[in-house]
Amino acid sequence: MKFLGNVLLFSLAGLMPVLALYVLLSPGFASALADGGPALGRFLRQVLTNGLPVVVIVNYVGFFLFALSRELPANSRDPAIYIAVDIFLRLGLFFGLHALIYVVSADWYGSFGGSRATALRVVAPTLARSALFENISGVYLYATLISAIPLYVSAVRRSSRLAPVVRLFPAPIGPVAAALLIFATGAVCLTALAGAIMRL
Repeated sequence: MKFLGNVLLFSLAGLMPVLALYVLLSPGFASALADGGPALGRFLRQVLTNGLPVVVIVNYVGFFLFALSRELPANSRDPAIYIAVDIFLRLGLFFGLHALIYVVSADWYGSFGGSRATALRVVAPTLARSALFENISGVYLYATLISAIPLYVSAVRRSSRLAPVVRLFPAPIGPVAAALLIFATGAVCLTALAGAIMRL
């Protein structure tokens, strides 16, 4: 429970600044929310029922893998494997949780015209634009950076396989820059996966 509580606090710390930036960058959005009423209620419901659960669950997995990777004996497998596992799980959870929550929202709140089929159809188009920060799903994606960076930096520093990537950057910032590059690669993979699903 303590671990879960810490994940929740870190998730809120990662979510709130990105959410504030999204509101400020969306023309007219801040003023619409300031007026209160239905717009504010729908926004808060979306964040609390969709955004926060997704961010917390993805961050939980990221922090869990980070803790697991730190317990590796010195002669065990290359830590880069944890990055690969993390990216795979992030993509799966991000898609799966959005799909589940959209369907539940259609049932409970009448979102997407109350249609489960419509809810599922909009998942891929929505997530295809999230890496570009064009919708609120982008907020949730970048809010999970808070759990990716500790894992990626730690693994990159100890990985012999990723050493050539680290050497591409100046020594002081090498591991952090490599970690950000890996996260960006994951975001590109999310966009590509969403695009492939849209073409099915």
